[in-house]
Amino acid sequence: MKVPKRILPLVNDGLVDEVIRPLMSGKEADVFVVRCGSQIRCAKIYKEPEKRGFKQAVQYQEGRKVRNSRRARAMQKGSKFGRKEQEQSWQNTEVDALYKLASAGVRVPKPFGCFDGVLLMELITDSDGLEAPRLNDVSMSTEQAIEDHAIVIQDVVKMLCAGLIHGDLSEFNILVDEDGPVIIDLPQVIDAAANNSAKMFLERDVNRITDYYSEFAPELRQSQYAKEIWALYEAGELLPDVELTGQFEESDEIADVDTVMQEIKVAMIEEMERRERLAADA
Repeated sequence: MKVPKRILPLVNDGLVDEVIRPLMSGKEADVFVVRCGSQIRCAKIYKEPEKRGFKQAVQYQEGRKVRNSRRARAMQKGSKFGRKEQEQSWQNTEVDALYKLASAGVRVPKPFGCFDGVLLMELITDSDGLEAPRLNDVSMSTEQAIEDHAIVIQDVVKMLCAGLIHGDLSEFNILVDEDGPVIIDLPQVIDAAANNSAKMFLERDVNRITDYYSEFAPELRQSQYAKEIWALYEAGELLPDVELTGQFEESDEIADVDTVMQEIKVAMIEEMERRERLAADA
């Protein structure tokens, strides 16, 4: 087939030897099956910002760190250079996340680098060597649904322990190979500690996946995995291999606002006294 314009530089540089066929077109990228030497991989071409389906990119990107201060200022100002750097940051986020999550034991495609907006990565295949189907195209037994749901939930836990939340997890961005679910599509990944909407994203991810698997295993509908995971995370008790129950009881304890405000007032007075002592000793 004709080589897409965005992949042509990779062909010229010897990174890609052949574009075999289109694989899929999503809301943020088009994906092609390519040959790199003797290996069959996939090339993900990120769409231009105005053509992407994500309309709330700012909410996803909240809390992401930019090491170079000049780039950070340019991105805040929205200059042409800043927009280019913002786009580069959006693309690099997925590559960084793939490496980080693979190290954390999460099943994700192996990345081979991002070049001018084209991400080369492992092609996930089924037992016959064909492209693995997406979860939404797979039918399964109740037992299989419960087993695979547990795998995905455990991967969500591993992600959160690594400081990340997928942010757009659903049956449309999970592939299923012979070993089970593989999570894909991570350019919108959330920094759990720095994003004010982290809890909302985590709960939405978990609830979407649970809702889908519950079509095959209705007993999952009553589970409370999202709340259980977040409560453990907030308490600093979430571990990659934690055994979840899917149960969670809301606390009936009402916050003692007067006590909290009194503690704040005392702390402020102590700080003022400390500063006065330092000034007197100077």
